[in-house]
Amino acid sequence: MAKKKKIAIVGAGKLGSALAESLRAAGYRISEVVSRDTPASRRRARALARRVSARATTIPRPELTAEIVWFCVPDRAIALQAAALAKAHPDWHGKIAVHSSGAHDSVELAALRARGAATASAHPLMTFVPGVRPSLASVGFAVEGQAAALRAVRGLIRALGAQAYPIDARRKVLYHAWGMFASPLVIALLAVTEGVAARSGVGRAKARERMAPILRQTLENYVRHGPAGAFSGPIIRGDAETVRKHLRALKGMPGASEVYRALARAALGSLPVKNRKALIRALAG
Repeated sequence: MAKKKKIAIVGAGKLGSALAESLRAAGYRISEVVSRDTPASRRRARALARRVSARATTIPRPELTAEIVWFCVPDRAIALQAAALAKAHPDWHGKIAVHSSGAHDSVELAALRARGAATASAHPLMTFVPGVRPSLASVGFAVEGQAAALRAVRGLIRALGAQAYPIDARRKVLYHAWGMFASPLVIALLAVTEGVAARSGVGRAKARERMAPILRQTLENYVRHGPAGAFSGPIIRGDAETVRKHLRALKGMPGASEVYRALARAALGSLPVKNRKALIRALAG
């Protein structure tokens, strides 16, 4: 552990907690957890610091003995907190500053770069929710920034058992939108799905239980065989009459018919289907 660089984590939320605990398990020393100077933020920082044997400090009074400072804060706070830390700790020569925004590049850390830090961004394509600490092994981290910072960050990512790959800073917003489709919008779709189940007489909790096998199999089919090999149901068969029945049944359900039509039209544009013209007419009706 003594040969590995010390790391300070800025932010004790879901991502910061998962990252700090994973790095600690990989043999890195977490020297401090830096938080905003508010009661709730200090409480979270103290709790995380206890779990990873670190000190809890605040942005106005950091220690920053670490060689690597990793920002795990909301996008809107990165530049503001970087500027605050630059003011609180003016000399950043020899340090590396990295943030984990998926939509913003390392320019958000310009205040620290001006003080001598090498800067980068490293975003894990993973979902973080309260009460869950996902493994970071095999997770892809999109990285960009200055060469010195990237060398160090790639080493940390390898130590986590994860994978680093370069991202063009100009394409980060599209990259982040990809992540939105991969998880949050999937959950939005499943929330609509629960509503349809409820209208059919199946309660939401029971619907989740009954959908679990088909969801797992669908995802496994997708990963193994791609979208075309995982696609099934009336659209691939060209069953326009069943699609019409679905749409009639969904009338009066706010959002459900719109989601159905949008996804069905997306399927017509990108997946193998039969009876395409009849399906287009059914979706227009």
